[in-house]
Amino acid sequence: MRADILILGADELLTLDKQAGFSPVRGKDMGKPVIVTDGAVAIEGNRIVACGRTDDVLKDAEIHPGTTIIDACGKLVLPGFVDAHTHSCFVGTREDEFELRNSGVSYMEIAKRGGGINRSVEFVRRATFDELLDATLSHLDTMLEHGTTTVEVKSGYGLSAESEVKMLEVIKEADRLHPIDIVPTFLGAHEIPPEFAGRKRDYLDLVINEMLPKVKREALARFVDIFCEEGVFDIEDSRRYLESAKALGFGLKLHADEMASLGGAELAAEVGAVSADHLVAISDRGIETLASSNTIPVLLPGTTFFLGLRNNAPARKLIEAGAPVAIATDFNPGSNFCPSIPITLTLACVNLKMTAAEAITAATINAAFAIGKGNEVGSITVGKKADILILDIPNHRMLPYRYGVNPVLKVIKSGEVVVDFEGM
Repeated sequence: MRADILILGADELLTLDKQAGFSPVRGKDMGKPVIVTDGAVAIEGNRIVACGRTDDVLKDAEIHPGTTIIDACGKLVLPGFVDAHTHSCFVGTREDEFELRNSGVSYMEIAKRGGGINRSVEFVRRATFDELLDATLSHLDTMLEHGTTTVEVKSGYGLSAESEVKMLEVIKEADRLHPIDIVPTFLGAHEIPPEFAGRKRDYLDLVINEMLPKVKREALARFVDIFCEEGVFDIEDSRRYLESAKALGFGLKLHADEMASLGGAELAAEVGAVSADHLVAISDRGIETLASSNTIPVLLPGTTFFLGLRNNAPARKLIEAGAPVAIATDFNPGSNFCPSIPITLTLACVNLKMTAAEAITAATINAAFAIGKGNEVGSITVGKKADILILDIPNHRMLPYRYGVNPVLKVIKSGEVVVDFEGM
């Protein structure tokens, strides 16, 4: 077994390798990750070729003059984080809206005043391709430094055929240029743009009849998403849109039951969506439906925190029902301007009452399955892509506990060290 990189002597190695790492982890098993003490990982090229206790890995490892040996004594080693829900392609910020919310103005009221999603739409429509690309690459740099190695990025700040395609082309180019692997999602049904005010059906017709076919023809997105919510797109709107997208061969996702319990979770399972996201207002029936389906609930604790909301998604109920819960940042300029998975883990533990092990499982292997990448990344499994983090903490419980600082020492992406704070 030839080893190009050997990581040796980790205090804890979290493989997240339940059932060989090729299925999401459900319910109580989320809190029982595989933990190897004195752990080691061997990498050849861009793939993992061995993992286990250091002595065992060294027995079979062929060390050559070019082998990089990394001493992980005193460190935590785990898979690269997978951020399964982001809006990372944007320009412009909305800190004034943050201040308004903190003074008591609601998110919906800010939107009525011309803020919210449509304000970001204005920024993105005005931006050139290069301006939007530069901003997106900068966002990805920060995510990578905090351990994210695979990310889903949505469109949805264009809301016209021209600007949505511009966003998706930027996302495609960012994927080519940046070490992070990007899964693109078309979110043309994110909001009703100002020029279609009072004409929701006309806008949805445009999205379904013109935008979806164009995005498919040009192979610009793997998934589609829709904001299924009161005042935006209702259940019937969402069903029509998702079924149209499914007929074209897209994978399906949806923003579901964030502010009102409309039955978005049930719809996600009905249409075979890969994920239902947000779920703050999910019903008990919705919980049971997701738990018995293959749709992954993606929870976004940073968003409820940043918006100052009292209610949180019922992570404990979902886990106890047997669902394979994932968590993500929802990084965006309005409702959560935070690209850090480590901070999101802390919020998942404090506000959603998840254990450290559950939260880490949710941000790695389950998040990978929530974007259709579970067979490639999300666990330290022989044959999978070598996306690995070395953190400057001795155990997994320390990760959400020591918050507000970046624990990352090294990021290995596809078998290459792409972030090395230790070597600076």
